[in-house]
Amino acid sequence: MKCLVTGGAGFIGSNLVKLLLREGRDIVVLDNLTTGYKQNVEKSPRVEFIEGDVRDAALVERLSADTEVIFHLAASVGNARSIEDPVLDSQINIIGTIHILEAARKNRVRKVVFSSSAGIFGQLKTLPISEDHSVEPDSPYGASKLGAEKLCLAYSKLYDLDTVALRYFNVYGINQRYDAYGNVIPIFAHRMLHGEPIIIFDDGEQTRDFVNVQDVALANYKASIAEGVSGPFNVASGTAVTINRLVDMMKEVCDIDPVIEYALPRKGDVRDSQADIAAAKAAFGYEPAVELEDGLAQYMDWARKEAG
Repeated sequence: MKCLVTGGAGFIGSNLVKLLLREGRDIVVLDNLTTGYKQNVEKSPRVEFIEGDVRDAALVERLSADTEVIFHLAASVGNARSIEDPVLDSQINIIGTIHILEAARKNRVRKVVFSSSAGIFGQLKTLPISEDHSVEPDSPYGASKLGAEKLCLAYSKLYDLDTVALRYFNVYGINQRYDAYGNVIPIFAHRMLHGEPIIIFDDGEQTRDFVNVQDVALANYKASIAEGVSGPFNVASGTAVTINRLVDMMKEVCDIDPVIEYALPRKGDVRDSQADIAAAKAAFGYEPAVELEDGLAQYMDWARKEAG
């Protein structure tokens, strides 16, 4: 099976590429290296790296030729970034996705596995969140991911193309480098390892559903080989932890006791989050295997080495 992985030099994409290699796949990685890193790309004769952008329709169409599955992970990620530059957010997340879908249609690709986000839900009305929860995103990022997801699902109805939208919750793990716009875990890790105070927005009792990147990569792969499966699916751990408890766990695994400061809540952040993952389990056998304590220990060890 030949695969195209957009965003394959990034955090989640690079972990997916490793898994695909272990499964014996041939892979083309497309990444513009805005947030990805070339050193993340596996060195293998079965991996071809192309530096380019999903907004380049001709390039995407060329790379999709003779491809069975496209894993579309390339994106402008994060609420704060999208609020600062909503036009760029939509150009990458919506226009880039339509280029992927058109290339898949023209080249008769069997399946597109799209990386969506729990950001599409907005403020939550019920917990845990199932796929049929109302979608009222609170940021341009959530709106653009929802728009791209709807495009994917429309293509699966109109054309001979299976599309799966994986709605990621809070993904963390190896190759997730510090980014002030990014996930809370690498931000906290960076501050802890550099002796800086940890800043918690709100009271720290808000909850998140953290899922390890190894489980996310496996969800992508299992979705890609599931025959006749299309639609949206939550990808998470199915459990919730408070931010205060997360900090305590990180302190325990790395034996660092940072100063903690509290700040006002941020626009676009939801209060609580926990996913119902039963649909993904039923459709393609998704079952998260990495416990948060184990994943944090692994990540903090990697982050410490990265920090030198």
